[in-house]
Formats: sequence, structure tokens, C-alpha cells
Amino acid sequence: QVQVVESGGGLVQAGESLTLSCTVSGLNFGDYYIGWYRQAPGKEREGVACISWSGQNTYYTDPVKDRFTISRDNAKNTVHLQMTSLKPEDTATYICAAAPHYGDYCGVSESYEYDYWGQGTQVTVSS
Repeated sequence: QVQVVESGGGLVQAGESLTLSCTVSGLNFGDYYIGWYRQAPGKEREGVACISWSGQNTYYTDPVKDRFTISRDNAKNTVHLQMTSLKPEDTATYICAAAPHYGDYCGVSESYEYDYWGQGTQVTVSS
């Protein structure tokens, strides 16, 4: 049984940092690229960042580019999302997902490519 579990969310003030973690079990972690999405109340889910199976290739959407950093530890089946200079508009439930890879790349524009999803962890940024 595949499990995707996020952790590390919380309440921070604008300008502060937070690191989220995503641990995946029940599959061969190296066969999957990992993406982070977020969903704010009343808004559609949007892609945030992703990392290829090797960790060599990453992608960030414009709202988080240069502020967020994604990394992975294949030995621990874990992906981290380091978030800095947080803004109130970053407030959302952050959701981790795993997609089978066919090359050393990743993307978040096509969420249907992701087979497994976590329940999410809440991030709240106060102004």
C-alpha cells in the first residue's frame, strides 16, 4: 500500500521560513518524480514545484521561484520543500504527489500524471 505523508506545516509570520517534508512508502521511490501542489480556501489547486527522480532536475512555478527550494533524499524516500521569504499569499494546504517517471524530468502542469497523493499539510503565513 502506497502512502504519501507530508509534514512540517505551521503558522509563521511573513518573511520567515519553513521546510516541508514528504515521505513516500510502498513503492520504488527512485521510479517516481515528486511534485508539490497547494490549495488555498476558495481557490483551485496549483502546482508549486517538482523534482526529477535523480534530483538533478527541478521546476518551480513563477509565484515561488527564487524563494522555494525542492530537494530529495532517495535513501530516505523523502522530499523536502524549503520555503523562504514567505508571504501571506503562500497560505494554503501543501500537497505532495508522486508520478512515475519516463525520463529525468518533472512537471506540475499536468496533475493527472501523478498517481499518488498525500492529504496535505497546512501552511499559514500571517502579515
